[in-house]
Amino acid sequence: MSVTPGWPVAAALACLMVVTVIGYALASFPGALRAVVAGLRSVAQLGAAALVITWVVRDVRLSILLVAVMFTVAVVTTGGRVGARRAWPWTASAMACGLLPVLVIVLGSGSVPFTGLAVVPVSGILIGGVMNAHSLAGRRCFAALREERGQLEAGLAIGLARTDAIGEIIHRRVPEALVPGLDQVRTAGVVTLPGAFIGVLLGGGSPAQAAAAQVLVLFGIMAAQTVTVGVQERFIRAGKLLPADLALSLPH
Repeated sequence: MSVTPGWPVAAALACLMVVTVIGYALASFPGALRAVVAGLRSVAQLGAAALVITWVVRDVRLSILLVAVMFTVAVVTTGGRVGARRAWPWTASAMACGLLPVLVIVLGSGSVPFTGLAVVPVSGILIGGVMNAHSLAGRRCFAALREERGQLEAGLAIGLARTDAIGEIIHRRVPEALVPGLDQVRTAGVVTLPGAFIGVLLGGGSPAQAAAAQVLVLFGIMAAQTVTVGVQERFIRAGKLLPADLALSLPH
């Protein structure tokens, strides 16, 4: 299977966007314009990425630089999603704690060759995974802290330390951020055929090679997300990784 850019693809994309906008309208969902903007951005960004990656993957040093740029964009993006851009050093630290050990394992073991053509896509998939988990955990935890302010104050009133009082509220929310990743692992090959699997097949690899590559990626995402949200929870409990309104309003 191959998709060649041209008028058929452009027409299909336009029709799919129309379906999306109609879906928003029929369901009375807000944000239809954001979906259109997101679609246009994806076309521009993926087009630019295709050109850049073709050039960058020839040199592993440039590939590492590109991965650093991707990581930076992910940190900024998830910081905006959870409303905690000013706490970016802690966001970056949590994500790095999940990402770096996985990269060391898959590259150090030789499972993924240390070449630009391999490092960039694998790192991109892992970065996307930890970004999504961080966003989900942050949104759930910060919403809970706003909604359950009384419970937090009650915990402090009975002598709980601030970190423990915050932990009582957010700890049961954090694992929810891992559910999409776990579902992806559980259903791989049964409900879905993920991107790495299809990519290896389309690149001429055998089904066994495709399965091995996909399992490696899925295990990597699972490990990276678990560590990321675990570290993120500790930073939230310590009051380091909080939106500005919570950093100012949460009792000490």
